[in-house]
Amino acid sequence: MNKITVTTLKEKKTNREPITVLTVYDYTFAKILDQAGVEVLLVGDSLGMVMLGHPNTLPVTLENMIVHTQAVARGAQHALIITDMPFMTYQINEEEAVRNAGRLVQEGKAEGVKIEGGQVIAGAVRRIVSAGIPVMGHIGLTPQSIHTIGGYKIQGKSKDATDRLLADAKALEEAGCFSLVLECVPAAFGEEVSKALSIPVIGIGAGPKCDGQVLVMHDLLGLYPNLRPKFVKRFADLGELAEKAVRNYVEEVKSGKFPSQEQSF
Repeated sequence: MNKITVTTLKEKKTNREPITVLTVYDYTFAKILDQAGVEVLLVGDSLGMVMLGHPNTLPVTLENMIVHTQAVARGAQHALIITDMPFMTYQINEEEAVRNAGRLVQEGKAEGVKIEGGQVIAGAVRRIVSAGIPVMGHIGLTPQSIHTIGGYKIQGKSKDATDRLLADAKALEEAGCFSLVLECVPAAFGEEVSKALSIPVIGIGAGPKCDGQVLVMHDLLGLYPNLRPKFVKRFADLGELAEKAVRNYVEEVKSGKFPSQEQSF
């Protein structure tokens, strides 16, 4: 597999070839996902929930993202590595947004950053892109705005709401985003946005007609039972398998069955 770049993704949209994106947070899984052919590895600030045990993404720091992005970068050879800019690392002013995005690329070894928000953050997107850093946008359900939007709810349910979201999407494209994540909106609107933009639209709970799909890896593998949105499909239940394996280990140690002669020198 050749190295995936932002240009590759644009070509895939042109050729109507669906794009695969998964979140990942460490070296081991980055290597697995990369070898399995996932095209974009997103170091999501969802690590605050699935890796650090926070109730939402808001406590995640820039240092958290740098460390986890470094680990993912060591494990991936082919996939494009994009990392989330966490809460309050791009909202204060454009200069700080550029500086923090630069740290994620220079120190974290990311190949691009993802930012939540619409027209209000278009200026920051322009500045980051002008510094030579690719930016992926994110609209719809934006987890960093959880307190403003009142929880994990479907967005774009009214004509006014879809008009605002479509204006946000076009503003982000105009500002220089190479791609856009569209989260938790009606499927028909996901299709509308994908057709309206020349950049790839990656859906998560946005229906089958987007240019690609993204899921949180822990949801896909059944490793995070705390939250299970309707749009998630579990392709495995590794959490159950892992618990069973550990219970067997505990039982064998307690009974003296492990280690056996076979595991001894």
